[in-house]
This record gives sequence, structure tokens and C-alpha cells, in this order.
Amino acid sequence: MTVSRKHEPPAAPDALQHVGSPVLRYGGEERVSGGQPFLADLKFPDAAHVALVTIPVGCAELRGVDATQALAMNGVIDVVSAWDLPQPVPRFGISHQDRPVLATGTVNYHGEPVAAVVAETIDQAKAAARAVIVDYHELPGVYNLRDALSTGARLVQDASVRAIDPDNETNVLESALYTWGSIPVEEARTHLVVEHAYTFPMVTHFPIEPGGTVVVPTAQGGLEVYSPVQHPYLLQRTLSAIWNLPLSKVRVLAPDPGGAFGGKQNPKYEPLMAFLAMRLGRTCRLVLSLEETFQAMRRAGCHIKARTGFTREGVMTFHELESDYLIGAYADVAPRVMAKGSYVGAGPYRIPAVRIASRAVLTNTTPSTAFRGFGCPQVAWATESQLDEGARRLGLDALTIRRRNLVENGEPFVVGANEAKSDGEWRQSLEKAAALIGWDEPLPPNRGRGIATAIKPGATSGLSQSLVRLLFDGSAIAYSGTSDMGQGARTLWQQIVADELGCELDRVTVVSGDTDVVPFDLQTSASRSTVFMGTAVLKACRDVRQRILALYAETSGIPPESLSERPGYLVTPQGPLALIEAAKIALGALRGEFIGQGTHRLRGRSDHPLGGDAAFYEFNCTAIEVEVDRDTGELLLTKYVSVSDVGTELNPLQVVSQDEGAAIMGLGHSQMEQLLIDEHGRIRNLGALDYRIPTFKDVPIELITSAVENHDGPGPYGSKGISEGALLCTAGALGSAVSNALGVVIRDLPITPERVWEALTSAAPESSQPH
Repeated sequence: MTVSRKHEPPAAPDALQHVGSPVLRYGGEERVSGGQPFLADLKFPDAAHVALVTIPVGCAELRGVDATQALAMNGVIDVVSAWDLPQPVPRFGISHQDRPVLATGTVNYHGEPVAAVVAETIDQAKAAARAVIVDYHELPGVYNLRDALSTGARLVQDASVRAIDPDNETNVLESALYTWGSIPVEEARTHLVVEHAYTFPMVTHFPIEPGGTVVVPTAQGGLEVYSPVQHPYLLQRTLSAIWNLPLSKVRVLAPDPGGAFGGKQNPKYEPLMAFLAMRLGRTCRLVLSLEETFQAMRRAGCHIKARTGFTREGVMTFHELESDYLIGAYADVAPRVMAKGSYVGAGPYRIPAVRIASRAVLTNTTPSTAFRGFGCPQVAWATESQLDEGARRLGLDALTIRRRNLVENGEPFVVGANEAKSDGEWRQSLEKAAALIGWDEPLPPNRGRGIATAIKPGATSGLSQSLVRLLFDGSAIAYSGTSDMGQGARTLWQQIVADELGCELDRVTVVSGDTDVVPFDLQTSASRSTVFMGTAVLKACRDVRQRILALYAETSGIPPESLSERPGYLVTPQGPLALIEAAKIALGALRGEFIGQGTHRLRGRSDHPLGGDAAFYEFNCTAIEVEVDRDTGELLLTKYVSVSDVGTELNPLQVVSQDEGAAIMGLGHSQMEQLLIDEHGRIRNLGALDYRIPTFKDVPIELITSAVENHDGPGPYGSKGISEGALLCTAGALGSAVSNALGVVIRDLPITPERVWEALTSAAPESSQPH
């Protein structure tokens, strides 16, 4: 594989030394050398070990749990089932309080725990878990969208769990509808209508570090919770509410996750572990296997019906989508995934009339949660495929049809009361990707090129707070609640602090992951960290500079109005003075330090379907060149180009790594990844042996990432969030390239060799029926 970066970097903002430079990742050496401790590496000498008890079906009536044999085994401390919990069994969740601490009444998905065994060693706990006898009766589960939405379908959740929900007699948990313009009016000027259905598979996050948590009861009646979560303060709030503890009694310590991708955002087994620790008065430790982690998190599958109109020139006239998201047994954050992905379901295009109707559908499968792209790759797969179909039938190419429909900067792509406008020069990304892929160059036989674009809304509300301390010796400490799960957040804070305060880079320390120490941060998600926490850190640094100016004026007798400050310097009547030296003079013989506070807040809108306007949009254009083996259906990606609209690259090295990682992850759901469910609701391909993800032999021969910088973002120095964009339209670009190479169309992901071969062997000319 050849990896290259096509980029002509502009001058760094404000001529900063570190921001805009490819600074190596903070803590990166420890990550790659094995020196960084993950949750499973932390030592708790007196910890009891927990193993979960499950049953081998996806839906069952739970009649009883017999722990007699298990409790008699050596080293076993306790066995807890729903009957041992407070009644009714507490439930928790993000949008819906529907998930029980342990299965109660029914088991709703394969892998849902029915009991927990606590023992002195992990081997003892696992052996005892196998000895627990579960009395259950398998029920006819609802394992796919067709069954879940059929007339008289069995309810995944009892109606009493959704008592205030008017749709509680169905498996539709929530729905969303976005409309503007008049489709009948637009149909009158439409030349071609394209109508098809598309499927997007259920896929798992596959973090290298499995899930887990350790809970330590404190002498003061509180809890210390060690969990590699993305949202420490959300976990704190959840445990406080379930077990009726003051927030001050729940301390969450979040070690850096070994990969998360959205799967470690929300509480899963922490409420159970907190109960065990309080019940036993002892530290309790749970580390999941990779197989158990598969059963705890996944991306929502989706079925999309699409109907799109075009003029003879390829201009879109209307676009209709009906999207059903297969969300699993409990809500988690899936209704939000459905709503946010569907909001931009029409893509970054100028379309006079749109109707997008989406549903979050309950099934007896693993609860889906946030996953890189957050509902947008599913609908982008359908919308981008529709554009390609329209182009083929009208005698256009994939690039031309996008040129004719892509919105300009400041132009709305969602119209009406909740209008959303382009926040960048997105056409530049499209043209740059086309140039880098060599769009107009001739192709040899069995090769094809495809191109696609997509967008994702950033955070629509949020609150991030930071403290920055400038110490007397010129070193600094930044306190941030953002979880660094591999996106390199701490590196950016280090760069900002070093430049704003004039510190040496290696003399900046970043502290995070402890709710008793760091200020509040709403969450680490939606690629928000750079914009939200980055702005808070920047404001804290500038607060420090103002405090230095004020105390320097007091100490020196120079009027404050005769002084000014800028990054790294205090400007005096005698000229610029290094800020660190000015701080020492201001502090004087008593020494001490300066403490700055920064807050970035985005208030939501109650009248907006997403709860507020997006702070920014991630826009990406992906172009792929593929060679297809007609005898086997195998794909060889000869060239892959990803171009993102980034605002400003605060660290080009990290932008490259994020784009490359997202691109390869996108190839997973596009080419090979899918969770397979059998007739009993069991996941058939649990674990690394049976679940395929891209390896080095699957990545493109040439992988090119690039960026468009116009310094037009809301974050520090004009930056935007960028961590998800490069996988939004991978599938659309790949599907387009395969169709271009072979003349056949595949509408179900993943595009496996088997599907390609079947499409080739059954290929028939597709009819073109003008409207």
C-alpha cells in the first residue's frame, strides 16, 4: 500500500509555532510500546471478579435462576439475578429508561445477562457461571425488520415499559419526518424517476480493547468507578440516579479507551457493577471478552426505500426516502442516530422537494448505539446510489451529476423552518478528489471509478469547561474532561496551551478522565472535541493572559491600558516580553501561579428536530478506483482518495491518521463486515475468527487523503471536527466504482465477492423508463 498526502498548507494561524504543525501524539509512544495501562492492566489487589450468565437464544421467558451449585463452588462469593435487585428492577437509558440492570421477565437479545457471578478469581467466576441453571422458555423472537413491522408482530418490549408512548403496541420506538417543497409539483417537470431499495448491515465496533468496568466502594458511602467511557459525566449522572447517590459520591475515572468509535459512550454494565460493589462492600471487576463485547455494542442496520426525480440535464427535482433502522432490544441512543442521520438524508444537494420518513425499530438483537458516522452512512449509501443510477440512465457520469446538484457555500440543503446551510466550500473537495483520482484518465478493462459525497451534522448543543494553570517555572497544566480514545485530543490541548502561553511543548501536561479533578464536559462524541473543548482550552489560556496583564500592571505600576497581550507575549511600552517572564515578574517573591477558566456552551433549540442547529458539518468526498476479477468477484482497490473540509488543520498528522482510519473502517461495512443472526437470534460470527474486518491485505494499493482549508470553522483558529467524514460515503463511492467497472448494480451491503459474482452471473440489461 502506498499512502500519500496531497496538501499545500497555508501559513499557520497567527504564525503560531505548534498549532498547524505535525506534532507527535501526546502519549503516543506509550500506546505503541505497550506502556499505556488500559482498564484490564489496572491492579486492584482485593478485587472480586465478575462473570456474566447468559442463555443461548435471543428471546425467552425467564422463569428462574438456580444458583445452588454455583454458590457451593470454591471461591464463589455471590450470585445475583434480577430477583436479588430492588423491585421493580431499575432501568436506565439515554432517551428512554428501558434497559434493566439485569434481564427481568424476558431475555430480549442474545448475550443479555440474566445473572452475575462474583468470585475470588476470574476462573472461579467463569466456572461458576457455567454451573448456574437458568429456567427459560424460548419465545419466537423478532430478529429482522420484516418480522418486527409485520401485522401482529410480537412486541420486543412490553407495552408497560413504554407506558407513555402512543406507539407502545408496535415495535416502532420513534419516528422522524422531514419534508419541504411539493413532490407532486416537481414530478410535473421530472424526466426520469429512479426507485430502488437498499440495505445496510448490522456491524460491530470491534474495539481492540474489550469493554469492562471496576467499581470500588468507598468508606464514605460512595463509589469509584473505573470505566473506559467516552462520557464520564453521563455515567456519573446515571449511577447517581439509579442508586440514589449524590453526584459528589460517584467518582468516575476513565482510563484512555483502546478504541471506542461510539461504542463506549453510554452505560452498559456499570449499574450492575455498582450494585454488586455496594452489596458486597468490596471492589468488583468485570472485563469482557471480545465475544461479549460484540454482544454489547453495534451499529444499527438499515433498510431504505428511495425514489428520486431528475430533469433531462441531471438536476434533482425531488427525493423521497423511507428508512427503517434496526436498533435492537433497547433504545440506548439509537433514536437519536435515526433522527440525526435522516435529517441529512437528502445529502449536500440542492433539491426543491424532499420527504424523508424514518423509523427506529425494536428487534430482539444487541442494542445498537452510536457508531462513527452516527446514522449518516446508512442513508448516504442509498442517496449516493440513486445519484449514480440517475447519471447512468441519463448518459452522465457520477462527477457531472454531483457538480450539477451540490450546494454552494451558504446555500441551504435542508429547507424550511429548520433550515441547514452549507458551512464550507464543498465544491472544492469534490473537484480536488476528482483531480486526485484522475477522473478523466482512461481505464483498462474491468476497472472502474466512482465518486460520492456526504455530510454529517456536528453537535447541536453542548457544554465544555476547562482549567489551565500556568506555574511559576513556566510549565502548564490543562484540565479537560474530554476522553482521548485515539483521536488525539490531548495533543491539540498541548499545542494550544504551548502557543497561547509561550510554553515549551514538553512542559505542558494534560489531565483528563477523572470527574473529581477535571471540570465538566458534556460528552466526547460527534467529532465535537476540537470545536467545544478546544475552544474552552483556548479561552482558559486567554483568561490566563488577561490575569497576567492585570497583575503585571499592579506589580509594575504601568497602567493596564498601556499593556496588551498576544500569544506567548505581554506587550509593554518597552516592547514584547515573553509571557512566562512577565508572569514571574507579576507573581514576585511569593511565586504562586495563574489559573484561567474557559467555557464553551452551545444552547439547543426546543423547536428544532435535532434539538438545535449543528455547530458545523463534516463534509467529505471520496473517490475510488477498483479492479474486479470477473471469475471470482474479488475487488482490488487500486486507488482510494478522501478529501475532507476541515476548516483548519490544527495538527496535519492527526488529520491524516483520522481520515485514513475512517476510510479503512468504511471499507469494512462496504466490503465485508456484517453480523449474522440465526433463527434463534444468536450471533453466528462472534469474535475475530469469524467476523471479518479489513486487514493490510484489504486496504487500497494507493491511499490518498487530502484536505480543504479555508479557516471557516467555529473551533480554534477556524477549525472543524473531522473524525467521521471519511467513512460517510465510502460505500457510495465503492458501489459506483464497481458499477462503472462491470455494468451491474449492487444495492445490498457489504459488496462481497459472492454478491459481485452473483450480480455478474445474473446480469440483465436494466431498463430505462423516462417519466
